[in-house]
Amino acid sequence: MPVDLAEVELSSPALAKATEMAKLWNAELRLINIQSLMPATFMDYVPAGFDEEQRSQAEKTLAEIAGSAASKSGVGDRVSTVVRVGGVYPEILAEAEAWGADLIVIGSHRPAMSTYLIGSNAKTVVRHARCSVLVVRV
Repeated sequence: MPVDLAEVELSSPALAKATEMAKLWNAELRLINIQSLMPATFMDYVPAGFDEEQRSQAEKTLAEIAGSAASKSGVGDRVSTVVRVGGVYPEILAEAEAWGADLIVIGSHRPAMSTYLIGSNAKTVVRHARCSVLVVRV
């Protein structure tokens, strides 16, 4: 289940649904956060170690979210986390494939004219995933 740390409220309903299903089916839950690549043109303007600091903070925050979700839902140690760097939907799909996911649970904004039915990342995950995808509307 992807978690956007910049919009945790978008992930909350999806996380609730994912932990509910993990508990019901005694399944494992993998939370993933995708960090965007820093454009090379910006590298001269950020401090040394910026990428590592961002990744470390993302790992810490994601672990806190996972711990809270695990204790509230009763799924215990069946929740794991991973932070990947790259494009959002390619990394979600790659992690699902590498981890052998049976289901991807993803949150999505209510449709707007710009996205028409579902968000562009959610839409692409639905279209290209090799497993089932549950889109949870916010």
